[in-house]
Amino acid sequence: MKFTTSLLSVALLLSSTALASAETLRWARAGDSLTLDPHAQNEGPTSTLAHQIMEPLVHRDHSGTIVAALATEWTPSEEDPNVWIFKLREGVTFHDGSSFDSSDVKFSLERAMTEDSDYKELLASVAEVRAPDAYTIEIVTDGPNPIMPNNLTNMFIMDQEWAEANNAVKVQDYEGGEDTFAAKNANGTGPYKVVSREPDVKTVLALNENYWGKDEFPLEVTEIIYTPIQNAATRVAALLSGEVDFIQDVPVQDLERVASTDGLDVRTAPQNRVIFFGMNVGDEDLANDSVEGANPLADVRVREAMNLAINRDAIKQVVMRGQSAPAGMIAPPFVNGWDEAMDASSSTDLEKAKTLMGEAGYGDGFSIQLDCPNDRYINDEAICQAAVGMLAQIGVNVNLDAKPKAQHFPLLSNLETDFYMLGWGVPTYDSEYIFNFLVHGRDDKYGSWNATRYTNDDLNDKIQSLASNTDLEARDADIAAIWQVVQDEKIYIPIHHQVLNWGMKSGVDTVVEAEDSPKIKYFKLN
Repeated sequence: MKFTTSLLSVALLLSSTALASAETLRWARAGDSLTLDPHAQNEGPTSTLAHQIMEPLVHRDHSGTIVAALATEWTPSEEDPNVWIFKLREGVTFHDGSSFDSSDVKFSLERAMTEDSDYKELLASVAEVRAPDAYTIEIVTDGPNPIMPNNLTNMFIMDQEWAEANNAVKVQDYEGGEDTFAAKNANGTGPYKVVSREPDVKTVLALNENYWGKDEFPLEVTEIIYTPIQNAATRVAALLSGEVDFIQDVPVQDLERVASTDGLDVRTAPQNRVIFFGMNVGDEDLANDSVEGANPLADVRVREAMNLAINRDAIKQVVMRGQSAPAGMIAPPFVNGWDEAMDASSSTDLEKAKTLMGEAGYGDGFSIQLDCPNDRYINDEAICQAAVGMLAQIGVNVNLDAKPKAQHFPLLSNLETDFYMLGWGVPTYDSEYIFNFLVHGRDDKYGSWNATRYTNDDLNDKIQSLASNTDLEARDADIAAIWQVVQDEKIYIPIHHQVLNWGMKSGVDTVVEAEDSPKIKYFKLN
């Protein structure tokens, strides 16, 4: 059986059968990109498709290293430590032939800082973006920001003139149901350009013949046909029958079947993503529970009881077929601030959980709705189903409502869920990213994915201070202190760290990338 484990930096080299076409890559995964607007949704598959079409100033290659993209050099200013200077790549054009320069970067970063942007937390410390000349950008921050380049790896650059001509200056209000020209069309500088886009059906991309990196990257794939296939059995059948060449998410129950098929192979790698449940801890009463006039989740004893009821080992063995790593904190091991002891802290203890429920006044239990996606994470609905049975053992009777991610995520954004599943990857590889989005109270700059209604003024201040703390030892101490509060408050229930399982036809040479964000320009076809 050709099934092996790959580390982040190990190349994926598959065997001898050729792809159906030497230049076309037929690519499938469970869910589609939510939108082509580059700043509307900070979501994995959305960013992954965008990386083929658009580019940030810097990005991570398949080894996880930050490398040049539209910027060729970046450094803090010698005169002012509050300024990062980026030298831009010259001679770059957008897909429609218009030239790229600093005005496009200034426009894009300022656009990404607006209310409807899902990326504003990454730029929360930015006071001003300046374009002193056509190929220089200065990012001015409120205090020195030691990790600003890390925050830009998914910050895609738009053509300002194209946006103005197509009424796309404003970021799409995805959660509000808005549809815009930029949601279905794109004019990037990336290696592939959009030929056609049918959301949830098919997206076709063609090689950008004028790509600036044509002499730097293999670019052996000249056409990409990207097809979302939500049903796991159908997705695997498409790979087995030759209808698709590459699927990112081989279902765990089909790993051996795919890996033992001639001409196919599976490679696994630990993913930079953790799966967890969030709870509405802040509202006085809940909309989707059986308790009138009170919020049982506001009591930390109830939250701890629910945490103790989850049997992560059982989920790993039964639901995930061994393809997960139980988690005790909502940070992947790749991330600065991850703590081994904290991550090993979650355990199952039903007797203690029942005692805590009684102490909190809920010895007879209560019912609540759990909102879960069914096309975003590996076995997401099955994990939720397992949790339903586990929580029932302590009297928490869960009504499961599973739906596609396009309907699930707006529940979080619009604060219409009290108990929900979420997965979180950390492209900056730093805990500040988690805190900005998931722990800081929700306001106009922070907390856009924090649906817990949790806020703590002292903690908010400490989180904001991370962006300008250049004493890395002191900064790490602050990160550890913030994590201790998160752990003590139990506002999230960690489940596990996800494991990647990519399946491909032979003839593809690439890397199983921890971000689960393949960049097709790196692929080689043998």
